[in-house]
Amino acid sequence: MLEIMILSFGGQGGVTAARLLAIAALNEGKFAQAIPQFGAERRGALVRSFLRISDNPIRRHSSVKNPDITAVFSEKILNIADVRAKTVVINSKQPKLENEEVYYVDASSIALELGLISAGWPIVNTAMAGAMAKVLGFNFESLKLAIGEIFSGRLAELNVKAAEKAYGGVKRWNA
Repeated sequence: MLEIMILSFGGQGGVTAARLLAIAALNEGKFAQAIPQFGAERRGALVRSFLRISDNPIRRHSSVKNPDITAVFSEKILNIADVRAKTVVINSKQPKLENEEVYYVDASSIALELGLISAGWPIVNTAMAGAMAKVLGFNFESLKLAIGEIFSGRLAELNVKAAEKAYGGVKRWNA
């Protein structure tokens, strides 16, 4: 079983990204669960979301304590949260991490370019989901179908574009 933690700020779409990736995993024939963890949060507060993906039914329903992969939706999160996973997927132009495997994509620029903005903040959920889907080895079509289940119309088109750009643009960092 693969356990993933998503660290985002409220308003960036971390909970939605976890849902999208869980649906994409189901589309890949896997078992999955997305678990948000937040209280009376507000825009800008740290939000943790968890995702489990397995070839077998998942019986555990707790939060993830020791993730295999951590997705970081903003480099500013590194100042307030411990990122212990072996593999990290980060929204960054040039990450400065020393984890074993670091993948990065400039999800903020993708969101801004496509006008995926709310209250002045780039909404990076689908771009980060695209990068994570690539790292997870998912077929892009699985994620595209998931986006179609969550979004509709023009918003679905823009989010598919964001995910596709990140899927094709995610890079491995060599420190």
